[in-house]
Amino acid sequence: MNTLFNLVVVVQVLSALIIIALVLLQHGKGADMGAAFGSGASGSLFGATGSSNFMSKSTGVAAAIFFASTLALAYFGSNRVVDTGGGVMERATVPAKAPVTSSGVPVTTAPAPAAQAPAPASTGVPAAAPAPAAPVNQIPK
Repeated sequence: MNTLFNLVVVVQVLSALIIIALVLLQHGKGADMGAAFGSGASGSLFGATGSSNFMSKSTGVAAAIFFASTLALAYFGSNRVVDTGGGVMERATVPAKAPVTSSGVPVTTAPAPAAQAPAPASTGVPAAAPAPAAPVNQIPK
């Protein structure tokens, strides 16, 4: 099925390039417009275009191929089977979210303060107050 899809894409691109080339190579109908206003050839502007040549017939065939390949791509696109093997994002693990307070700050659990040894009594220096624990795993806003 994937090979057929790729083949239709190639046909689509080739037919689009062929249409572009054929349209650019054709003689425009607006070339006679200047003559329509002064030389009495106004019948060619809005009248019958005459028989179509090889270029216009080729453009019509290329347009029909382009239209058919567009319909085929629309059909393949709507009936495409999704591979459940799992992509990179499906296999990624999602970390658990930290709980958030009402103010929007994440709640973190601070580690228990380490027990400090009391200062020796013989020095006469009072024991220092424990330093506040640094927040753990906080993401700055």
